Amino acid sequence: MLNKYGIIFAFIFLCVAIAAAGEIAVANGAWSDNYFLSQENTLVILRQISINGILAIGMTFVIITAGVDLSVGSVLALAGILAARFATSSTAMAFGDTVDAIFLPILVAIAVGTACGFANGVVLARYRLQPFIVTMGMLSIARGMTLLVTDGNPVSQLNDNFRWLGNGYLFGIPVPVVIFVCLFGIAWVVLNKMTFGRYIYAVGGNEKSARTSGINVVRIKIAVYTLCGALAAIAGLVLTARTGSAQTSAGMSYELDAIAAVVIGGTSMAGGVGTLVGTLFGVLIIGVMNNGLDLLGVQSYYQQIIKGLLIVVAVMLDPSRKQQRH
Repeated sequence: MLNKYGIIFAFIFLCVAIAAAGEIAVANGAWSDNYFLSQENTLVILRQISINGILAIGMTFVIITAGVDLSVGSVLALAGILAARFATSSTAMAFGDTVDAIFLPILVAIAVGTACGFANGVVLARYRLQPFIVTMGMLSIARGMTLLVTDGNPVSQLNDNFRWLGNGYLFGIPVPVVIFVCLFGIAWVVLNKMTFGRYIYAVGGNEKSARTSGINVVRIKIAVYTLCGALAAIAGLVLTARTGSAQTSAGMSYELDAIAAVVIGGTSMAGGVGTLVGTLFGVLIIGVMNNGLDLLGVQSYYQQIIKGLLIVVAVMLDPSRKQQRH
């Protein structure tokens, strides 16, 4: 029960604890109302977690194959910068007439992210290199290219059509949340209902056995890292549209938040074990924790400490680790 539903119990406990702290703040006169329980704050939380959620979807696929992608934050920044240059009215930064452009920036960003992910997959799969080393190299390459294409300057003055991706609403729901939910649904079907998903688990569970049984391990790894890069690009689009400008420093440490959400959600770093539903609750736990502590006036330093402790505890509770120990 703990292994299967522990993440849900942890999320409920966190929500109850923060809500109770909010009630105490109201009773003491620090708050006029329990802001944490408001509908407006719920939408704020969902909007805030959407970017990390999109990254975490791709990271879940990667970690299930016993890999890791440290480059997603830099790929996010590079995709966002290039998309912004196709969606800005700034004559100094624009590529062509892009005042009302929206589809071209999206295509450019996804193409760039897909290319970065494909490069990661090809190099580490065909040459059997450690994902940690390969993706760390891409982290540096993508960050350097981000600075190169703008000479280190941010890109602003983005058109309203493009900014709608980060600030608009569909049926009263923020567009980033809609994008995240749609991507999550597609990814869940792929991982749980398609042969490709079963192959991913097989590769992560025992790569040698998977290869012996006829699974093209190289192709699966390339596909997984390519998918992760494409999702990082979509997260970059949403972040750039939401902030209204593309910063060269965007995405710093985002890969750590994505990994944290996946690990907290129960996906094993050893590979072969993990679910997207667990990742969803991992993302929610981090988002609710950050939001609740911000509302309670707790310094961000403590948030980093708590997040680190959550990761360590999640790894300690990893069932595959216990099996290996025995």
